[in-house]
Amino acid sequence: MILDRKTSPTIYSPQEFNYILPPISSEQLDNGIPFYSLTDSVEPVLQLSMVFDAGLWYETKNAISQATAALLKSGTSNLSSFQINDTFEQYGASVKISTDADWSVLTVSCLTKHLSKILPLVYELLTDTQFPQSEIDIYVQNSKQKLSVQLLKSEFIANRKIDEYIFGFEHPYGKYLFATDYDAIRQEDLMAYLHKAYSSLNCKMFLAGMFTPSDKLLINQIFGSSPWNSQEIQAIPVYPLTPETEKKHRIVHDEKSVQGSIRLAAPFPPKSHPDFVPMIMLNTLFGGYFGSRLMSNIREEKGYTYGIHSMLLNQKNESGFMITTEAGKDVCELAVEEIYKEMELLKTELVDMEELNLVKNYLLGSILGGLDGSFHIIQRWKGLILNGFTEERFYNNIKLYKSITPTEIQALAQKYFDKSSFYELIVT
Repeated sequence: MILDRKTSPTIYSPQEFNYILPPISSEQLDNGIPFYSLTDSVEPVLQLSMVFDAGLWYETKNAISQATAALLKSGTSNLSSFQINDTFEQYGASVKISTDADWSVLTVSCLTKHLSKILPLVYELLTDTQFPQSEIDIYVQNSKQKLSVQLLKSEFIANRKIDEYIFGFEHPYGKYLFATDYDAIRQEDLMAYLHKAYSSLNCKMFLAGMFTPSDKLLINQIFGSSPWNSQEIQAIPVYPLTPETEKKHRIVHDEKSVQGSIRLAAPFPPKSHPDFVPMIMLNTLFGGYFGSRLMSNIREEKGYTYGIHSMLLNQKNESGFMITTEAGKDVCELAVEEIYKEMELLKTELVDMEELNLVKNYLLGSILGGLDGSFHIIQRWKGLILNGFTEERFYNNIKLYKSITPTEIQALAQKYFDKSSFYELIVT
């Protein structure tokens, strides 16, 4: 077929597409680990993610979840940290461990043909990491140095304090670390946390890419043949919210600074609440992308900032709605006033359908991009599964994005854009 390059191709709106979430295989390893997979025959690579209930929510001592994840490749009974990293590099594999408030995730990316070389070492890390004191000392020193540098920045202070105001300092979503927390890290604490939280009972596995039944069999032989680490089911801790009573805060961090960090935030229901998904639409229109109202007003029209963003906090158990920006010290208060003005406009005036369609197309287009290839698709499934949702959630979201009306947007703004519910912080 010869293309007619004189004729422009047909352009379709993202609202016209029929969105389909490709199914994944759902199984269990022999020891009960939930195992989800999606095959892809395009490139001979794969990605295996192991998700553990090992985030801040589960730690019994400050800094332990972060330190455990950071030091998981610090050395086993047989291998030094150098030897571990050298082995991964030898096979062109990437093994990353990240942690947040809810989960810790170990992600292996490698050529499919090297899987048999990589997985035994990953298993060794999970079951035999020794946390050498020399590696702990380096981690503590580097972490304290990094913290001392960050504490000089107003935006870092603002991010710490606004989370504390919303959730309370004793809550996993609101607490932050001090240098003394790093000094208190002990080898025995790391060992205990590894074997308690990084266990077969607290694990879910997600595999995507090019693989064969023999590759799945190998994964089962290594990780599923028997239980590993602790076999005590972790109790899910309960943390009461203890928000700050005072709503308005001004912190002078550096008398000589010319810039201030602005944070406005209010509590918001968790992801399971029926208003959460519609709020994604309102948030995007308000300050969630480059064409948002906050960007148009405060960046383009007023010139107070290079960038301003609003967001829904992406945590499992509690959420919040937040606006963040940095602005010249002399215009911080003016910027706050403009933010509230934009809230009031959404409460009192219906959104033009043309503007709303732009937001719909942006969000739906983002979903289309997230369905390109097995790695992206398994990530979307992972988000659903970890938060306790089914694929129905995906299709309901699509339906809502396509159908939401200006009247529904206004009602949502009237419900949640109450100035009195917002914590207001400026750090200069």
